[in-house]
Amino acid sequence: MTRKFRVAVIGAGIAARHMVGYKWNAERFEVKVICSLDEDRGRALCEEFGVHEYTQDTESLFARDDIDIIDVCTPPHNHFELSRKALESGKHVICEKPLFGSLADVDAMEKIAAASDRKIMPIFQYRYGTGLQKLKHLIAKGLTGRPFMTTIETHWWRPPPYFAVEWRGKWATELGGGLLGHAIHAHDMLNYVHGPCAEIFAYGATLVNRIEVEDTMALAVKMKNGSLASLSMTLGSREEISRLRFCFENLTVESIHEPYTMGRDPWRFVAGDEAHQARVDTALAEVAVTEDGYTRQFELFHEALVEDRDPPVTLEDARNSLALVTAAYYSDRTGKPTGLPITEDHPLYRSWLPEAGKE
Repeated sequence: MTRKFRVAVIGAGIAARHMVGYKWNAERFEVKVICSLDEDRGRALCEEFGVHEYTQDTESLFARDDIDIIDVCTPPHNHFELSRKALESGKHVICEKPLFGSLADVDAMEKIAAASDRKIMPIFQYRYGTGLQKLKHLIAKGLTGRPFMTTIETHWWRPPPYFAVEWRGKWATELGGGLLGHAIHAHDMLNYVHGPCAEIFAYGATLVNRIEVEDTMALAVKMKNGSLASLSMTLGSREEISRLRFCFENLTVESIHEPYTMGRDPWRFVAGDEAHQARVDTALAEVAVTEDGYTRQFELFHEALVEDRDPPVTLEDARNSLALVTAAYYSDRTGKPTGLPITEDHPLYRSWLPEAGKE
């Protein structure tokens, strides 16, 4: 019989998408309670998904023995403290992106999680699209050859009404702009495919909206595996696209351009000759089509809990994504390339907020 884990969801915004993931994993998870300061949205989610309990009392969740997992879906500045309290109270944690506001917080959470003997899983649900999984399969089978160049475009549209939400567009509460909150999924795919970055040079600007944080950015990246990458992000594109293109020795791969599901099929896999294309096509046919997004990530998290192994997305994965952000902000402010890894002696290790690192 499948073990069912009991969940408390904190938040009522992006939490709606999490609830769909739980709905499709009803044999694995039961959402016991939704906690939100916004009563209208919180109660509406309860009604839509058949959750019998609503509360505004976050603190009460940590002491309950009928909850196994706390799912943090709040604005970013709350993520660390809620995750810490959950782990220290003996709960597993699922936490939305961006995970935390510094690499120091990620490293501290690693120690907290180890001491608690509980698991924490950052959210990177875009990994589980069939197109991206096909690329991972081809790499594992040695069919791509050496990596040369990756280009990633996150070109979305966010007009002023989007930033009317109180916590958006502010360093103190959103912790960053489009680089952190919008392009982070596509940039996680870069790390998921190629591993960590080695050096970053970045230009950032606020061009589209009157907000504190960046809404346009261009990055040149050296990867640790020796390949290069060019990343661009803007919230000023009237035609919204997300596009990932990978150039390997034996294969060129391109994603679909749909902005919010770019990991899904149909991706294009173009080999250099007919013989290799046949080998690639044979390997592609081996990839099983599964659920994707939150549904698949939650399914894999259930497996990790039952089998007592690392979650499908780890703190190290989140650290790689936030190291890219940290290095890009530092490069933009200094006008210099920034090497990785980011260690404790780096000026932005404890925070990348604008005043960080200043005497």
